[in-house]
Amino acid sequence: MRGLPGFLGQRMLFILPQLFGILLVSFFLVKSIPGDPAVLMLGPMATTEAVDALRSKLGLDHSLPVQFWYFLGDLVHGDLGTSWQTTRPVLEDLLQRFPATLELVTLSLLTAILIGMPLGIAAAFEPKGPMGRIAGVYGLAAGALPDFWFALVLVFIFYTLFQFVPAPLGRLDFAILPPETVTGSLIIDSLLAGDWDALSSAAGHLLLPVLTLGVVNAGPILKMTQSSTERMLQADFSRFEVLSGLPRGIVLRHALRNALPSIITIISVLYGYLLGGAVLVEIVFSWGGAGQYAVQGVLNSDIYPVLGFVLFSAVFSLAVYLLVDILYFLIDPRIGR
Repeated sequence: MRGLPGFLGQRMLFILPQLFGILLVSFFLVKSIPGDPAVLMLGPMATTEAVDALRSKLGLDHSLPVQFWYFLGDLVHGDLGTSWQTTRPVLEDLLQRFPATLELVTLSLLTAILIGMPLGIAAAFEPKGPMGRIAGVYGLAAGALPDFWFALVLVFIFYTLFQFVPAPLGRLDFAILPPETVTGSLIIDSLLAGDWDALSSAAGHLLLPVLTLGVVNAGPILKMTQSSTERMLQADFSRFEVLSGLPRGIVLRHALRNALPSIITIISVLYGYLLGGAVLVEIVFSWGGAGQYAVQGVLNSDIYPVLGFVLFSAVFSLAVYLLVDILYFLIDPRIGR
């Protein structure tokens, strides 16, 4: 057995090539977006000489491989470029906005787990009973439910009709000052600062977007939990435990432990997916997160915010997958052999 350090070392060898491949593909895809950044920056009345001068200053007059080489050189020095929309370094923009997206998707994933796993476990015990039918209907409905449409429905019901939640405009009420930034998460920062007004406002603004993404993305977790647990409950070791007279709770616990790798896999995939999948929900609620920032970059041919968002998302996703590998190793150390 190589042990955990050797197992992690092998996994780390693949991270840099993966990041390079992601950046390479993303760079050439983003560069294929129609629109000239120089023209957009100077406006339609700019002269040809001014546009050519700006293109030269931005390095747009070079071939794409040369531009990519320059981009990598700047990246090595921690420079992700400058957004012409905000006129600020992209790294600063993303460090300010990414925690908002991360807070949203993390709480949404936790909500999806709290909905999907209990329903999946209950349905696995009664696949043809009431819980099995509920799980089947919910899984189909959640899979076919557009998150932005569901968000608009929730806004109409809970804000327009009942005024139960604050206006879907940002992360805090306009009259509330944000707490001192420590983590970027308003919930955590409000708790650290003891600012209960900011905490209440932040929680109110999080309610609908978190509920939207949690309800929609609980479906895959439910189906995976149900199918994996059912398969383990029908396995020989579970049948032997039942015949031996072990309590039902112990049988379920052993079956669920063996089903965990599949459940952890779908949860990790959803976590990475939510970073990009939350974009439309961010737009509906004017969330001001990194996803909304990247979409604005695409619409305005501002490539550096897009590439910065891709890089942040890739690093985050790879870190999640590395954590999942560690969990796999802890659940089944034979993986490290």
